[in-house]
Amino acid sequence: MLSQSSGVLGTMLSPDGLRIIACVVGVVGSLLVYGILQERIMTRPYSGEQGDEFFKFSVFLVLNNRILSVCAASIILMATRGNVAPVAPLYKYAAVSVSNVLATTCQYEALKYVSFPVQTLGKCAKMIPVMIWGYFINSRRYDGADISVAAFITLGCTIFALYGDVSSKASTSGANTSTYGVGLMLGYLGFDGFTSTFQDKLFKGYQMETYNQMIWVNTCSAAVSFLWLFSDSSIGQAFDFVGRHPKVMYDIMILSTASMLGQLCILYTIREFGALLFATIMTTRQFLSILLSCIIFMHPLTLQQWGGTCMVFGALYYNAFIKAGRKAAKKSDAVKLDGTEDEESDKLIAKLER
Repeated sequence: MLSQSSGVLGTMLSPDGLRIIACVVGVVGSLLVYGILQERIMTRPYSGEQGDEFFKFSVFLVLNNRILSVCAASIILMATRGNVAPVAPLYKYAAVSVSNVLATTCQYEALKYVSFPVQTLGKCAKMIPVMIWGYFINSRRYDGADISVAAFITLGCTIFALYGDVSSKASTSGANTSTYGVGLMLGYLGFDGFTSTFQDKLFKGYQMETYNQMIWVNTCSAAVSFLWLFSDSSIGQAFDFVGRHPKVMYDIMILSTASMLGQLCILYTIREFGALLFATIMTTRQFLSILLSCIIFMHPLTLQQWGGTCMVFGALYYNAFIKAGRKAAKKSDAVKLDGTEDEESDKLIAKLER
């Protein structure tokens, strides 16, 4: 028993073990901070000389997030001497940017009408729009296991919505606000599904670096956000709010920093350890986000809602390990057929997966 414990400890303290721990801490820590601050900014009032006021400028949050991400990607590309110039036509980066800004805005706006646990659980259902967009944009086909997992997640989200209060504490406009919030979440899922699917198409079609796409998509997103704020005169109102409540800018900067660090940790985790570890970390992080939100912001959940939550996360873990098994089988077949390993087998796997 002692030798087993020593073996586990030795594995954890090995270079790879320490890097995995760093990835878990980086991804989970940054995104938990992001989730908590997102809820705090959008659903809790800021006190000032003119009384309590709610922050209402979702696109202003998007603008700050994207500007910081552009700065981070630029520094990385200059440090690594990567390709800073756009690889694809700018209008294709812009297509991703517009859908990304709309998705993020819907995500923030939804918190005015539905609780954070509802928003987080709803985001788990993004498999469905990704599958739909994947069919139309990339002509992909999905098997029965993928469809079953998506259906199970949808059922869990439906149970969660039907058997408890899903409204946000910031909502004061009546009973229809929850329905409006769910509509915003559906908008988020649709736009986010298009964003990720089209990003995948750009990666494969132009062989671009991750940070190259990151800098140009975020640059376009920042431009779209600024034009949006300028067109409806809300950029001045946002700065006026910051002037009355300076603490909100402090929260926004931490939110943007957490979002940027989360992106970098996610990219590093996927590159170094693959999609399975990343999917497991993200699923755990989403569950912890719901748990912390319930504790910090006092969202009581019914027994049925906890059951729906377990259904969703159970399906996500199952899906992650099923995909890992498929990838291992394909890699084994690739080595047997081609006699190659490492990078060459990965190339063959990519062909098999297409």
